[in-house]
Amino acid sequence: MLSSLEKIILVFVILATAAVFLLPVIRRIRIILAGRPLNRSTQLWRRLWYGLTKALLQLCTLKNERAATGLMHVFIFYGALSFDTLTVNHTLEGFLDNFYLFGNGLLGQAFSFWIDLAALLVMVGVLFMAFRRFIIRPKAYATTRLDSALIYLLIAAATLSFLYFETFTIAHHPETARLSFLGKPLADLVLRSGLSPEAVAGHFKASWWTHLLVVFGFIAYVPHSKYFHMFIGPVNLVVHSTAPSGALRPLDIEKEEIFGAEKVSDFNWKDYLDSFACMECGRCQDVCPAFRSDKPLSPKMIIYNLEGHLLSKSRALLARKRDDLPALVPEVHTEGEIWTCTTCGACRHVCPVEIEHIPKIVALRQAEVLMKSQFPAELNAFFRNLETNSNPWGIGFSKRSDWTEGLEVKHIKDVPQAEYLFWVGCAGSFDEEGKKISRALVTILNKAGIRFGILGADEKCCGDSARRLGQEYLYQTLAAENIGLFHTYGVRKILTICPHGFNTFKNEYPALAGVLTGLSAEQKAHLQSIEVIHHVQLLDELLAKEKLPLRPWAEGTLTYHDSCYLGRHNNLLDEPRRILNRIAEKKLVELEDCGRHSFCCGAGGGLMWTEEKLGRRVNHLRTEHVLRSGAATAATSCPFCQTMLRDGLKDKNREDIKVKDIAQMVADCLSD
Repeated sequence: MLSSLEKIILVFVILATAAVFLLPVIRRIRIILAGRPLNRSTQLWRRLWYGLTKALLQLCTLKNERAATGLMHVFIFYGALSFDTLTVNHTLEGFLDNFYLFGNGLLGQAFSFWIDLAALLVMVGVLFMAFRRFIIRPKAYATTRLDSALIYLLIAAATLSFLYFETFTIAHHPETARLSFLGKPLADLVLRSGLSPEAVAGHFKASWWTHLLVVFGFIAYVPHSKYFHMFIGPVNLVVHSTAPSGALRPLDIEKEEIFGAEKVSDFNWKDYLDSFACMECGRCQDVCPAFRSDKPLSPKMIIYNLEGHLLSKSRALLARKRDDLPALVPEVHTEGEIWTCTTCGACRHVCPVEIEHIPKIVALRQAEVLMKSQFPAELNAFFRNLETNSNPWGIGFSKRSDWTEGLEVKHIKDVPQAEYLFWVGCAGSFDEEGKKISRALVTILNKAGIRFGILGADEKCCGDSARRLGQEYLYQTLAAENIGLFHTYGVRKILTICPHGFNTFKNEYPALAGVLTGLSAEQKAHLQSIEVIHHVQLLDELLAKEKLPLRPWAEGTLTYHDSCYLGRHNNLLDEPRRILNRIAEKKLVELEDCGRHSFCCGAGGGLMWTEEKLGRRVNHLRTEHVLRSGAATAATSCPFCQTMLRDGLKDKNREDIKVKDIAQMVADCLSD
């Protein structure tokens, strides 16, 4: 097909394209490898299967929050794979006359049909994406418009140049038509136009070169664009975190010299990989409660700006010159960004390539708190109260069990063979509404004949808020004391009313066995054996076994707000709904943004203890969802959520709508 000179030119084009493509790829690989170590090699075959199935089946983009966009991405993805295959054939065709990768049998016939269908689907996808980005212009698409325009143009050019080539290939060699339903009628038009055989032959070769140069130009551009996620995204899925999304990795306080991420060199290689894998789709931004309440934080921009910083500072990073790197805050990320994250996990949940936003934001907070002692002023009192009295309010230890007055509640040491340690938590011990939840649960436990005890004055804060606010040292101090108490009293099961304590005990305390040097081998072994249960799990089990006689709920319709740390982070979605449907059959109405897509109440990430000065109040947005549901009662399963919804309804003068924990509702329905 090609002359000797043309073949030499083709070899040069291939080599030049490979160089332009590989050089930036190698640069990015070097940057990734420069990150701090992190083990993501466990269960390698399972990881590979997970990444490949999510990518190849496009399960990563086919999510319900953007169904139409996900489908268009599927069109473009499979079209791209088909055209990549065609490019291999197209290139070999230049060296081998009459070459066809799939032969003239059934496979060859089928591919000729599919590639035409792929061309149509790709064009539909590109037009849809371009319309959304440049006509509708949602906030999520506000970055790299020029890059997006170039990508759309290159995809369209590759598709149209293929049709140009296919048309004149069939016109020149009619036997190659096979099952082509686009190229064949176009070729017929060319032949009917009276174009001479020489002109057809000239167009045949010109179209071959045109399509090849467009595709190779696109290949060369890919690593310089966001389209590079086509390669990095599947890798990111393979090395995704298999830990629960609400779990943070512990700092080794005694061995580390740098706490958190003060400079970009303090991040690990997965953090770097995340930044290069970002699709810039903005799904994370769409669901972020901070962004939706007009705060400076956008999870997308955290990742986007990190990528830009990595590339601009790569020379110092690769040379290991940490002193030459600027501080991430405020050079790359602002205080308004890092201190408005509720760690709700909605960002990672919707991310097609499972980028881990929360660990980066918490690492930035850790550096601010532990390295610079810089944090919102109101946290001074919060940290001080935790240090002196082990609770956020600074109330004395002796007051921890005052809520038990008039109830039959004993210290765990006085209840032989206790099945559960009821971990009351700070809210359940000191907050007036939280105390009501504790009392309701005790009523239920006694009714069901369950043996339990509490720690009373011995109990200390679990440390969740301190940790997410960056005070890892204080968190580990509290955790070490609590772990010691669990061992002293032989605790087998911990029952919590707070999802934050539940998540911390279940998913984070066990990891401390590797960094808390003061723990004995016996304490570490005991820690790993403790079962942690949230009260909705226990209530669901008791009701299923008909151990709690109930009368029907008589206070109208109700709705349920999913706690982020119970539902999205720990997958406890069905249990609370089963409970509510048992006590109030056909009276439960779902909120908008519910289940795994639940909208945060605004209290997570330690923000319960900070002042919400920027934008709208997150709890007001969630309260509006409650109001639109028309429910008479909002059910919760978290003391923080209960407080935030109650405050939101009060601010909107709608205190006629009740906010109750599920335990309170079950206790209210107990029959004698």
